[in-house]
Amino acid sequence: MSWSAPEAAEPSKILAEFLSLVCARRAAELVDLGPVVGANVAFLGERLACKIHVEDLYADLDRHAREHALDRLPRFLQRRFPLRDASVDAVLGWDVFDYLAPAAATVLAAELTRLLRPGGALLGFFGVGAGPEPHTYTRYVIEDEAHLRRRPYDGACGRARVLQNRDITTLFAGLELRGAVLLRSGVREVLFQKPAA
Repeated sequence: MSWSAPEAAEPSKILAEFLSLVCARRAAELVDLGPVVGANVAFLGERLACKIHVEDLYADLDRHAREHALDRLPRFLQRRFPLRDASVDAVLGWDVFDYLAPAAATVLAAELTRLLRPGGALLGFFGVGAGPEPHTYTRYVIEDEAHLRRRPYDGACGRARVLQNRDITTLFAGLELRGAVLLRSGVREVLFQKPAA
Protein backbone atom coordinates (compact mmCIF):
# COMPACT_ATOMS: atom_id res chain seq x y z
CA MET A 1 0.00 0.00 0.00
CA SER A 2 1.46 3.35 -0.96
CA TRP A 3 -0.49 5.63 1.37
CA SER A 4 -0.14 5.51 5.12
CA ALA A 5 -2.00 7.60 7.63
CA PRO A 6 -0.65 8.73 10.98
CA GLU A 7 -1.48 6.37 13.80
CA ALA A 8 -2.57 9.16 16.15
CA ALA A 9 -5.87 8.54 17.88
CA GLU A 10 -8.61 10.89 16.70
CA PRO A 11 -11.40 12.15 18.92
CA SER A 12 -14.89 10.80 18.37
CA LYS A 13 -17.81 13.00 19.36
CA ILE A 14 -20.52 10.33 19.04
CA LEU A 15 -18.88 7.04 20.09
CA ALA A 16 -19.40 7.66 23.82
CA GLU A 17 -23.14 8.26 23.33
CA PHE A 18 -23.41 5.10 21.21
CA LEU A 19 -21.63 3.08 23.91
CA SER A 20 -23.86 4.49 26.65
CA LEU A 21 -26.96 3.45 24.68
CA VAL A 22 -25.57 -0.08 24.36
CA CYS A 23 -24.49 -0.21 28.03
CA ALA A 24 -28.02 0.65 29.08
CA ARG A 25 -29.27 -2.60 27.54
CA ARG A 26 -29.06 -5.86 29.43
CA ALA A 27 -27.18 -8.72 27.69
CA ALA A 28 -26.78 -6.60 24.58
CA GLU A 29 -25.97 -8.00 21.14
CA LEU A 30 -23.95 -5.94 18.68
CA VAL A 31 -23.27 -6.35 14.95
CA ASP A 32 -19.91 -5.03 13.70
CA LEU A 33 -19.87 -4.64 9.90
CA GLY A 34 -16.12 -4.23 9.67
CA PRO A 35 -13.26 -6.68 9.58
CA VAL A 36 -12.30 -8.47 12.79
CA VAL A 37 -10.23 -6.09 14.91
CA GLY A 38 -9.01 -7.80 18.06
CA ALA A 39 -8.76 -4.55 20.02
CA ASN A 40 -12.41 -3.74 19.21
CA VAL A 41 -13.65 -7.18 20.20
CA ALA A 42 -11.70 -6.95 23.48
CA PHE A 43 -12.87 -3.39 24.21
CA LEU A 44 -16.53 -4.09 23.43
CA GLY A 45 -16.52 -7.42 25.24
CA GLU A 46 -14.94 -5.97 28.37
CA ARG A 47 -16.61 -2.54 28.36
CA LEU A 48 -20.09 -3.61 27.28
CA ALA A 49 -20.08 -7.32 28.16
CA CYS A 50 -22.09 -7.87 24.99
CA LYS A 51 -22.30 -10.59 22.38
CA ILE A 52 -20.56 -9.45 19.18
CA HIS A 53 -21.39 -10.61 15.66
CA VAL A 54 -18.56 -9.57 13.31
CA GLU A 55 -19.95 -9.49 9.76
CA ASP A 56 -17.14 -8.29 7.49
CA LEU A 57 -19.03 -6.58 4.66
CA TYR A 58 -15.78 -5.26 3.22
CA ALA A 59 -14.72 -8.85 2.45
CA ASP A 60 -18.12 -9.45 0.80
CA LEU A 61 -17.70 -6.26 -1.22
CA ASP A 62 -14.21 -7.35 -2.31
CA ARG A 63 -15.43 -10.77 -3.38
CA HIS A 64 -18.25 -9.29 -5.48
CA ALA A 65 -15.85 -6.79 -7.07
CA ARG A 66 -13.27 -9.47 -7.96
CA GLU A 67 -16.04 -11.59 -9.49
CA HIS A 68 -17.37 -8.56 -11.44
CA ALA A 69 -20.67 -9.13 -9.64
CA LEU A 70 -21.36 -5.84 -7.86
CA ASP A 71 -24.76 -5.77 -9.57
CA ARG A 72 -25.67 -8.87 -7.51
CA LEU A 73 -24.70 -7.26 -4.20
CA PRO A 74 -28.22 -5.97 -3.33
CA ARG A 75 -29.69 -9.46 -3.69
CA PHE A 76 -26.81 -10.93 -1.64
CA LEU A 77 -27.36 -8.36 1.13
CA GLN A 78 -31.03 -9.29 1.38
CA ARG A 79 -29.95 -12.75 2.58
CA ARG A 80 -26.66 -11.81 4.26
CA PHE A 81 -27.81 -11.64 7.88
CA PRO A 82 -29.30 -14.84 9.30
CA LEU A 83 -30.35 -13.06 12.51
CA ARG A 84 -34.02 -12.69 13.43
CA ASP A 85 -35.96 -9.43 13.18
CA ALA A 86 -35.39 -7.11 16.16
CA SER A 87 -32.63 -9.36 17.53
CA VAL A 88 -29.70 -6.94 18.04
CA ASP A 89 -29.21 -3.87 20.20
CA ALA A 90 -26.54 -2.06 18.22
CA VAL A 91 -24.79 -1.88 14.86
CA LEU A 92 -21.34 -0.48 14.13
CA GLY A 93 -21.66 0.40 10.45
CA TRP A 94 -18.29 2.16 10.15
CA ASP A 95 -17.98 3.70 6.64
CA VAL A 96 -19.27 0.76 4.57
CA PHE A 97 -22.08 2.84 3.02
CA ASP A 98 -19.47 5.04 1.29
CA TYR A 99 -18.51 2.05 -0.86
CA LEU A 100 -21.99 0.91 -1.87
CA ALA A 101 -24.02 1.82 -4.93
CA PRO A 102 -27.47 3.26 -4.11
CA ALA A 103 -29.38 -0.02 -4.57
CA ALA A 104 -27.03 -1.97 -2.28
CA ALA A 105 -27.02 0.84 0.31
CA THR A 106 -30.82 0.89 0.39
CA VAL A 107 -31.02 -2.89 0.93
CA LEU A 108 -28.35 -2.84 3.65
CA ALA A 109 -30.01 0.03 5.52
CA ALA A 110 -33.34 -1.82 5.45
CA GLU A 111 -31.70 -5.02 6.72
CA LEU A 112 -29.95 -3.22 9.58
CA THR A 113 -33.17 -1.46 10.54
CA ARG A 114 -34.90 -4.85 10.52
CA LEU A 115 -32.26 -6.34 12.84
CA LEU A 116 -32.41 -3.57 15.45
CA ARG A 117 -34.60 -3.98 18.51
CA PRO A 118 -36.72 -0.98 19.53
CA GLY A 119 -34.34 1.46 21.23
CA GLY A 120 -31.36 -0.08 19.42
CA ALA A 121 -28.59 2.17 18.06
CA LEU A 122 -26.64 2.36 14.80
CA LEU A 123 -23.37 4.28 14.47
CA GLY A 124 -22.05 5.08 11.00
CA PHE A 125 -19.22 7.11 9.52
CA PHE A 126 -19.60 8.93 6.22
CA GLY A 127 -16.88 10.65 4.19
CA VAL A 128 -17.32 14.11 2.75
CA GLY A 129 -14.91 13.62 -0.14
CA ALA A 130 -12.89 11.09 -2.10
CA GLY A 131 -10.54 8.82 -0.19
CA PRO A 132 -6.74 9.11 -0.44
CA GLU A 133 -6.57 6.21 -2.90
CA PRO A 134 -9.21 4.75 -5.18
CA HIS A 135 -9.05 1.27 -3.63
CA THR A 136 -8.53 1.84 0.08
CA TYR A 137 -10.78 0.89 2.99
CA THR A 138 -10.44 2.09 6.55
CA ARG A 139 -10.13 -0.18 9.56
CA TYR A 140 -11.41 1.61 12.66
CA VAL A 141 -9.79 0.73 15.98
CA ILE A 142 -11.50 1.79 19.20
CA GLU A 143 -8.91 3.24 21.60
CA ASP A 144 -11.34 4.26 24.36
CA GLU A 145 -14.82 5.77 24.75
CA ALA A 146 -13.80 8.95 22.95
CA HIS A 147 -10.99 8.02 20.52
CA LEU A 148 -10.53 5.94 17.37
CA ARG A 149 -7.60 5.16 15.11
CA ARG A 150 -8.17 4.93 11.37
CA ARG A 151 -5.91 2.48 9.53
CA PRO A 152 -6.14 2.31 5.75
CA TYR A 153 -5.81 -1.00 3.97
CA ASP A 154 -6.07 -2.16 0.38
CA GLY A 155 -9.44 -3.13 -1.03
CA ALA A 156 -11.02 -3.99 -4.37
CA CYS A 157 -13.38 -1.00 -4.40
CA GLY A 158 -13.16 2.72 -3.96
CA ARG A 159 -15.75 5.01 -2.48
CA ALA A 160 -18.86 4.82 -4.64
CA ARG A 161 -20.22 8.25 -3.76
CA VAL A 162 -20.39 10.98 -1.18
CA LEU A 163 -23.65 10.78 0.72
CA GLN A 164 -25.24 14.08 1.65
CA ASN A 165 -27.03 14.44 4.99
CA ARG A 166 -30.45 14.07 3.31
CA ASP A 167 -29.25 10.86 1.59
CA ILE A 168 -28.21 9.40 4.93
CA THR A 169 -31.47 10.28 6.69
CA THR A 170 -33.45 8.90 3.73
CA LEU A 171 -31.55 5.59 3.91
CA PHE A 172 -32.44 5.25 7.58
CA ALA A 173 -35.97 6.67 7.40
CA GLY A 174 -37.18 4.06 9.93
CA LEU A 175 -34.70 5.29 12.55
CA GLU A 176 -34.47 8.51 14.55
CA LEU A 177 -31.41 10.72 14.15
CA ARG A 178 -29.74 11.08 17.57
CA GLY A 179 -26.72 13.07 16.51
CA ALA A 180 -24.39 13.97 13.65
CA VAL A 181 -20.97 15.60 13.86
CA LEU A 182 -18.49 16.59 11.16
CA LEU A 183 -14.98 15.91 12.44
CA ARG A 184 -11.83 17.78 11.42
CA SER A 185 -10.73 14.68 9.52
CA GLY A 186 -13.64 15.18 7.11
CA VAL A 187 -15.63 12.25 8.48
CA ARG A 188 -19.24 12.61 9.62
CA GLU A 189 -20.24 10.52 12.61
CA VAL A 190 -23.95 9.79 12.58
CA LEU A 191 -25.94 8.09 15.34
CA PHE A 192 -29.42 6.65 14.82
CA GLN A 193 -31.80 4.95 17.21
CA LYS A 194 -34.78 2.75 16.45
CA PRO A 195 -37.96 4.20 17.97
CA ALA A 196 -39.28 2.42 21.03
CA ALA A 197 -42.23 0.15 20.31
